[in-house]
Amino acid sequence: MKVLKGQDILALGFMTFALFVGAGNIIFPPIVGLQAGPHVWMAALGFLVTAVGLPVVTVIALAKVGGAMDALSSPIGKVAGGVLAAVAYLAVGPLFATPRTATVSFEVGLAPLTGESPLALFLYSLVYFLLVFWVSLYPGRLLDTVGRFLAPLKIIALAVLGIAAFALPAGDIGSAEPAYMSAPFSQGFINGYLTMDTLGALVFGIVIVNAIRSRGVDSPRLITRYAIIAGLIAGVGLALVYISLFRLGAGSHAVAAGASNGAAVLHAYVQHTFGSLGSGFLAVLISLACLVTAVGLTCACAEYFSRVLPLSYKTLVIMLAAFSLLVSNLGLTNLIQFSIPVLTAIYPPCIALVALSFCKDFWHEQSRIVAPVMLVSLIFGMVDAFKGAGFSDYLPAMFVHLPLSDQGLAWLVPALITLFAAIVVDRVLGKRNGALA
Repeated sequence: MKVLKGQDILALGFMTFALFVGAGNIIFPPIVGLQAGPHVWMAALGFLVTAVGLPVVTVIALAKVGGAMDALSSPIGKVAGGVLAAVAYLAVGPLFATPRTATVSFEVGLAPLTGESPLALFLYSLVYFLLVFWVSLYPGRLLDTVGRFLAPLKIIALAVLGIAAFALPAGDIGSAEPAYMSAPFSQGFINGYLTMDTLGALVFGIVIVNAIRSRGVDSPRLITRYAIIAGLIAGVGLALVYISLFRLGAGSHAVAAGASNGAAVLHAYVQHTFGSLGSGFLAVLISLACLVTAVGLTCACAEYFSRVLPLSYKTLVIMLAAFSLLVSNLGLTNLIQFSIPVLTAIYPPCIALVALSFCKDFWHEQSRIVAPVMLVSLIFGMVDAFKGAGFSDYLPAMFVHLPLSDQGLAWLVPALITLFAAIVVDRVLGKRNGALA
């Protein structure tokens, strides 16, 4: 039976870590650290739940069912599962995350050197997505190109930044903004959504499993074991990166007071700490982080849609890279503004799906539990999305003042009530026709 060597397992873990760490992972923690002030570590705890805990749990859940998202979503039916999968793949693919990797890497790394002209963005994104296209054409080589070459470079760059954040703080911790003074944990929890890591895990599951299979491993038990190890390695790496970036942001009040986003905080800190080399260092770091993530997303999306559409993998890679190129030229601000309400709506049902997948032995019929809980999570997630998009005035008063609504978690209590009711119904109805669940 074929098994992975220790160095292959380590490379797999590095590849998984590198797939997750994109632009969002680098720019969101510093602004949370800056705005949370003395409450930074409580905010960090909430952030780590959604940006580390959930992705690792999702990788484990997917590994147990062979890596495919449609296997995980089978309790809600083929049509609903297909819609959920398509939405998740499109959100973390050509609609939001993949274009964002190009715009963020340009605006944070290159724009300070070249200016933010549309022509500069277009030329940068053209070269960027040509590289993404070229690497994505050979998914079987991901473990070599990403795990053995690009990932170590990214890890070295992040290690330099992380060590500097603790060894060379820019100043003392500043005061907290009102939102973080009243509810630091929930603010961090919601900001963790923006990294898209849980949605990314739903997409990357098949990439990780295929990378294991490309080494000749075909035992389901070993595939699950290696995927879990890879997820844990990635989780530890993500936690270390986030903790260092929270520290960087919290200590940057003197050089980045009033910054509106994490990119500005990072740029101010790096310029202050590394001087004239700062911009160049940041450009390399961000570009590496984003490129690896964009490759993983493109491979995963092409792999999935080649199975559900009458199009070849190569054709889909071309289409995804070209569409992402077009969307990336809309600009970072527009992308983030549009993505926030969409992510707020689709995250809750995905969280419910992953969490309930570990509890299937506790009830008779999966579908009786998973489907209603996901539906209620989606409905009330959309309520949070409407509020986040500024449409609170159009909602009935009862939806505006739901428990935990102020923390952006209006879906949580209704989902738990639905779960309890569904369990009661499942116990009353028992097994369907005496069949196993």
